[in-house]
Amino acid sequence: MRGEHAGYACGAALGFLGDLIAADPRRGHPVAAFGRAAAAVERRLWRDHRGYGAAHTVLCAGGAAAAAALLQRAVRGAAPASPSAPSASPSPLRGGARVALTAATVWAVLGGTSLGREARAVGGALTAGDLDVARERLPHLCGRDPQALDGPQMARAVVESVAENTSDAVVGALVWGALGGVPGLVAFRAVNTLDAMVGHKSPRYRRFGWAAARLDDLAGWPGSRLTAALTVLAGPDRRGALRAWRADGGAHPSPNAGPVEASFAGALGVRLGGTLAYGGRVEHRPVLNGAAPPVAADDIERAVRLSRRVSVLALATTVTVRLVAGAALRARQPGSRRRRRSR
Repeated sequence: MRGEHAGYACGAALGFLGDLIAADPRRGHPVAAFGRAAAAVERRLWRDHRGYGAAHTVLCAGGAAAAAALLQRAVRGAAPASPSAPSASPSPLRGGARVALTAATVWAVLGGTSLGREARAVGGALTAGDLDVARERLPHLCGRDPQALDGPQMARAVVESVAENTSDAVVGALVWGALGGVPGLVAFRAVNTLDAMVGHKSPRYRRFGWAAARLDDLAGWPGSRLTAALTVLAGPDRRGALRAWRADGGAHPSPNAGPVEASFAGALGVRLGGTLAYGGRVEHRPVLNGAAPPVAADDIERAVRLSRRVSVLALATTVTVRLVAGAALRARQPGSRRRRRSR
C-alpha cells in the first residue's frame, strides 16, 4: 500500500512535469481519440431524448473508466489468493510500471500548458492590435463567437476561459486522480470531454446532453472549490478574491465556473461576466467583481501566471492528501499495531 501511494505521488509529479515540458501533441492525443470514439457512439445512439443521452454518457465515460481500471489492475499484478496468504515482495519493475502508467495518464489528461499557450497567443495578438489574428485563435480556447467581440471583450473571454479551465483541465483532474488513481483521472477527463461535446444547450443537445452536463457539474464540484480556494491563496489580492467569490460566485449560471471566475476576478482586480454570444445564442450573465475595471490585454498574462501558481499548489495539495490518506490507512491495519508493540 505504501508503494502504491508513493508511486502515485511520483507519477503525478512526473506527469505534471511532462505537461509543462511537452504540453499537448498536435496529433494523436488520447483525449482526441476518446472524442472521436464518443462521436461515433453518438452517431448511432442520438435521439432527442434524455435516456439515450444518459446511455451515451454511461457507455463512453463508464467504458473509459473501466478500461483504465483494468489496465491499472494489470499493472498492479494479481492479488494474493486469500487474505491470509503472504503477498509477494514489491517488485521494482512493477512499481516502475505503476509510476509510468500514472505519469502517462496525468500528462494525457492535463491541459494547463496548452491553455496558457493559447491564451498568450490571443493576448499577444490583442497587444499588437491585430484583432483578426485574435479572432482566429480565440476558438481554440472557448466556443464564443469571435466575430461578435471587440478587443476588450476577447480579453475578458480569455481570462474567463483561463479561470474555468484551470479547474477543468488541471485541478479537477488532480483531485479525482488523488481520489481514484488512474481510473479517477480518466473518468474525470472523459466526463469533461463529453460535456464539451454534447453538454451545451443547443437544440440538438438540450435533452441528449443533459446527463453529460449534470454529471460534469457533479464531477467538477470539488475541483472548482479547491481552485477558488487556491486562487485566494495564490492571487495578488487575497481579500479581493475571497470577497468576489463570496459575493458573486453563486450568481453564475454554472455552479462550478462561478466560484472560479469570481475568485480570479477578485484576485486580478478585474470585472468579468456580462453579455456574451455563445453557440449561436446571446447570454446575459451576472457581472463578477463589478466595481473593478474591465479586462485589458495585459491582464491575460497575469491570469496565465495565476493559473500556473494555482496548478502547482493543486499538485502539492492533492499529492499530500493522497500520501496522508495512505499513511492513515496503513496505521489502521492490524499488523501495524503489532509491529509498533514489538518495538
